[in-house]
Amino acid sequence: MITKFTSEIFDVLRKGQFICSNSPNDRIQTLYKVLDEQDTFADLYEYFYQINYILEQGNEYFYFSRLENNVDLDRKLEKAFNWIDTLDFFKTFDSSFDVGFRFSPADIVNQLKNNADLKTKLESLKKISSEQKNYDRIKKIIEKLEKDNFITLENEISETYKVLTSFNYLKEIITTINIPEEIENEIP
Repeated sequence: MITKFTSEIFDVLRKGQFICSNSPNDRIQTLYKVLDEQDTFADLYEYFYQINYILEQGNEYFYFSRLENNVDLDRKLEKAFNWIDTLDFFKTFDSSFDVGFRFSPADIVNQLKNNADLKTKLESLKKISSEQKNYDRIKKIIEKLEKDNFITLENEISETYKVLTSFNYLKEIITTINIPEEIENEIP
């Protein structure tokens, strides 16, 4: 059953965005509810599959995937490594950093003053943000997460961000990485 929202769903997902259950955007929440209907999901899965898009459902989010050639896989692996480093940075900032978590760049800057591990991890993220000042570097990293639709600006005045359910996608990527015990110590 193709819905009146099919075109809008396609427009959001084809840009590599997520449709999340906890988005503060009412329109995205409506699209989520449409996709969350089992029959609608199945129909749209078939519909999009015909044009080489695979509609995927995660833990309270939806996204498109596609079959990839090796060049695209290499690029995606590099992006995944960057996400792992970024997730490690935010978990070092606050171990409860997860879906629904709220924070501001100022919170992270304040934490940098007393947390040497966080400062080291921020330095290691220079490949994502080469800004000189810590605040600017943090803002660049946050902008990247926002662009990739893992967080959203919830309050412009206080510069408060909220972690979206699509963040589960990053966690799922990391938990699927399996390093066998016999080679665990061989990795530099």
